Amino acid sequence: MAELSVAGALAKARATLVAADTPTATLDARLLLQAVLQLDHADIISQPERRLSAAEQTQLEGYVERRLAHEPVSKILGQRDFYGRAFYVTADVLDPRADTETVIELALQAKPSPPPNVLDLGCGSGALICTLLAEWPGAAGVAVDVSAAALAVTQRNAEALGIGGRLQTLQGSWFGPVEGTFDLVVSNPPYIPSGEIAGLEPDVRWYDPHLALDGGDDGLDCYRAIAHGVNPHLAPEGVVIVEVGADQANAVTTLFAGFGLGLLGQKADLGGHVRALAF
Repeated sequence: MAELSVAGALAKARATLVAADTPTATLDARLLLQAVLQLDHADIISQPERRLSAAEQTQLEGYVERRLAHEPVSKILGQRDFYGRAFYVTADVLDPRADTETVIELALQAKPSPPPNVLDLGCGSGALICTLLAEWPGAAGVAVDVSAAALAVTQRNAEALGIGGRLQTLQGSWFGPVEGTFDLVVSNPPYIPSGEIAGLEPDVRWYDPHLALDGGDDGLDCYRAIAHGVNPHLAPEGVVIVEVGADQANAVTTLFAGFGLGLLGQKADLGGHVRALAF
């Protein structure tokens, strides 16, 4: 195996990904190389002549092959940044997206002082509940998911962020295992219509759990479950915040209104689509 420099390895990985029409080839190549060498971006730039060992080259080639098979970089590396923090991710959880940060932003606006109780329904990686508890040191929370594997990921992220002692995890469907009331209920539920899943990008279709994607025939089944069950678990003046699909805001607002929950605010993503609704 010919010995490669950092610059050469980066160029080779990028060229391979570009040839396969990988949309974020340059970024992906750099992140994979950084992970192999345990270097940050500045080190990659400042050490272009550093030589890779044979083991490092083999590891990088393996990562690139996985990316060519559409596996997201976050799943290859087991980590995704969300709201300025690193989260552990596995094949058992939805890969946290920037769109979901709108839920955090709306929650911080809706509850400027730390709420004593936060409930996260369908917590997945724990990105929502862990971020909120990290932002609000006085808060405590409950995370619910039907998947035991997802709850294990949430617990690991909570411990890594130092908020494990303030978080309880419960296995079950929506409000099934939940007791008591909460000042804030958050959720990024599955909202893709069942018939559209087959047309999703391979990065999503093959590597995000379908349990976290499938929202039923019209994509609204989970919102119905949340709206139907939330009132007994809302403290006085409690707030519910949900992420929605790019064209679902009106339908979800109407659905929640049917259970006496009025719209308090909304937050759009960078593309201008409303992504978070507060009731």
